[in-house]
Amino acid sequence: MILAIFTGWHHAGTASNSVASAEVIAQGRQIYADQCAACHGADLEGQPDWRTQLPSGRSPAPPHDETGHTWHHSDEVLFRIVKEGTAAIVGGGYESDMPGFADVLSDAEIRAVLDFIKSTWPERERAYQENVSQAN
Repeated sequence: MILAIFTGWHHAGTASNSVASAEVIAQGRQIYADQCAACHGADLEGQPDWRTQLPSGRSPAPPHDETGHTWHHSDEVLFRIVKEGTAAIVGGGYESDMPGFADVLSDAEIRAVLDFIKSTWPERERAYQENVSQAN
């Protein structure tokens, strides 16, 4: 299910130091459930043994909770990974099972998913990720 129009898109400040409205976070939660949870887990837990390469040479889907590495990346990098896919961002012939969602999700929907994910992190991880985003 794709939500075409977002109402209530209320951010304070810039994209990198923003606080999303409860409505946007709820929309992001639903999009995550529909588009991301099959690989990254309903509770953002990722696939088992996500740090161990699969026989295919690719990596399992990482968690998006505080136990993973999502919060180490800037807003810009996270947005581009979701939109373009991991391989497009890493380059150098890197192969990944993470597709780009440019043909599936609007930019606003991608941001809503990321806002939902970030809303689940403890304060320490949120602050770190915000600082990384502001440095870019």
